[in-house]
Amino acid sequence: MNLLPLIEAKRDGQPLSADQLREIVAAVTSGKIPDYQLAAFLMAVFFRGLSTEETRYLTLAMRDSGERLHFPNDPRPLVDKHSTGGVGDKVSLVLAPLLACLGFRVPMISGRSLGITGGTLDKLESIPGLTTPLAPAQLVAQVQAIGVAMGGQTATMVPADKLLYALRDATGTVPSIPLITASILSKKLAEGISALVMDVKFGAAAFMQTREQARGLAQSIVTLAGECGVKTRALLTPMDTPLGRAAGNWLEVKEAVRCLEGYGPDDLQELVVDCASHLLVLTGKQPELALARTAALRCLATTAPRAKFDELIAAQGGDLAAFRHKLALDHTAPVVLEVITPEEGFITRCDARIIGEVVRDLGGGRMTKDAVIQPDVGVDMLAKPGEAFGRQSLLGRVHAATPAQAEAAVARLRTAFSFSETEPELPPLIAEIIES
Repeated sequence: MNLLPLIEAKRDGQPLSADQLREIVAAVTSGKIPDYQLAAFLMAVFFRGLSTEETRYLTLAMRDSGERLHFPNDPRPLVDKHSTGGVGDKVSLVLAPLLACLGFRVPMISGRSLGITGGTLDKLESIPGLTTPLAPAQLVAQVQAIGVAMGGQTATMVPADKLLYALRDATGTVPSIPLITASILSKKLAEGISALVMDVKFGAAAFMQTREQARGLAQSIVTLAGECGVKTRALLTPMDTPLGRAAGNWLEVKEAVRCLEGYGPDDLQELVVDCASHLLVLTGKQPELALARTAALRCLATTAPRAKFDELIAAQGGDLAAFRHKLALDHTAPVVLEVITPEEGFITRCDARIIGEVVRDLGGGRMTKDAVIQPDVGVDMLAKPGEAFGRQSLLGRVHAATPAQAEAAVARLRTAFSFSETEPELPPLIAEIIES
């Protein structure tokens, strides 16, 4: 196809029809558009935007670019959760097995690292032997058997989004509400789910820098999902501080396992429980949030979610013996350095953007769409705002591939922290809830 007239039309602010957007998506899927033209189109959309109708046309075209999931009748509701991405955000790794234990079916289709934020698939693939490319029939069979599957877009399922997702990351067009909406919902609508909870981040390390921008994205997703028959709530959560105390693919898996075992950071557990609670209410399994939270906490306190995570790993080809051996190690990166503070007082800032950039530069994230991830690098044992510290206290540890990379990361990581003599007032974990 000749994409140039459509690039020019969108560059000049003209609307595109459903047929034109379907034609673009079909050409993307078949490989008939060179990357440089597609990048120009994405940039035109980034600056000119898409109307509500255009966003719906694009989303449905992307959903229909490949196979969709078809599940048999089952009393267990089909649900999912999605986050717009944050530093240290490993909620899905804990939430998915928890939801399966709460009586849901969870066909979770996720993505890879985007900008400075980690991707769920990259985290999962740091587990020895585990594979995430699941054919639709395999994904359905696994969800029916154990209640949960966690995979990515394949060549046959939402292939248009897989191609666009990688190119957006490399062309600076990630923070676009229409493109994010279409990317997320094309995958979720292809799953055939009945309810969705969104975690929309805002702040220093989020794609949406302000709460107002996050609200706009949340409303876009909630509205379009509702029009397509999926009950949806969006939680607006700040991303100025990393979630939990670890950032980096394998280090986040370790922290997720600790949360499943009852030892996870408070903020991670709280967000996991809140996401589960909203899905319990949306699907009518619980009448109100207070009762839903109690049910989710009780389930998380049992051994069932942790066992379900092992079941998920085994179902997707993971080597459980190697996984358990790796979990028992203090670290798997060649070099580990502690970051010690000469300051004292209360920590007022732990800058998630700086920490995300440190992890990315260590090799834990992608600068280009073809970059290879280093699964074992990152930071852990991070100090959190509000904590009191004395001199020579530990702010965190850097896990690196080489001594030079470790030293550079330590120097950079120190700049992420600020101190005060007085205890700071911390923002709530959930700033706002958007629902239709």
